[in-house]
Amino acid sequence: MIQLRSALYLLVMILVTPLVAALMIVCIPLGYSVEHALTRGWCKLMIGAARILCGLQYRVLGAERFPQQAVVVLAKHQSAWETIFLNAYCPRPVFVIKRELVLVPFFGWGLAMIKPISIDRKAGRDALNQVIEQGTQRLRDGHWVVIFPEGTRVAPGARKRYAIGGATLAVQAAAPVVPVAHNAGYFWGRNAFTKRPGLITISFGPMIATANRAAVEVIQETERWIETEVQRIATESGCAETPV
Repeated sequence: MIQLRSALYLLVMILVTPLVAALMIVCIPLGYSVEHALTRGWCKLMIGAARILCGLQYRVLGAERFPQQAVVVLAKHQSAWETIFLNAYCPRPVFVIKRELVLVPFFGWGLAMIKPISIDRKAGRDALNQVIEQGTQRLRDGHWVVIFPEGTRVAPGARKRYAIGGATLAVQAAAPVVPVAHNAGYFWGRNAFTKRPGLITISFGPMIATANRAAVEVIQETERWIETEVQRIATESGCAETPV
């Protein structure tokens, strides 16, 4: 039954995504606000379809802490679910993404319409400069800049070094950091066809100040909060040791 429900969800995604991407291309002359609304609508539809078809419920902790100002969101990355959810949930989100993602048919084309910060991860220092330059402008324009500091999806229970780029952007742009932890990877694994039913908990932490602080100090505080909260959520929810 889980396999059938996962297949139905994939079918919905395959049918809907090209239509929304084509609509976004047609609506380019209408500007960013329309493109953003279409993207948010697609994301909400996919989150809703996952809830109905796959039994993927969710709860949000810490939403009452949401600031009015633009922030840098540094989030745990375990699956595709949180990417879709944060796009639907955060105010005016802009993601830092791998440049090759915008080349993916339909999905990538639509993604390119909402002003992501696309970088060449092999560019080293130049990539960091791109994040800082483009990210600072996006923050000035009132966007929330979403970055996965581990750089790639990491299986639940595993850890990867947190890159300093997001914290550097926050410090140089004088923007606070909002850390995000969750347990989505236990239900929707990396590149996994199967989506297990269950309750995803996504937790938004308290703002981390960046004024007069070193980027390394900010990223260390961010990592401590995220990893501690990830462990707390996993323990509280009784998630299995082996993810999908």
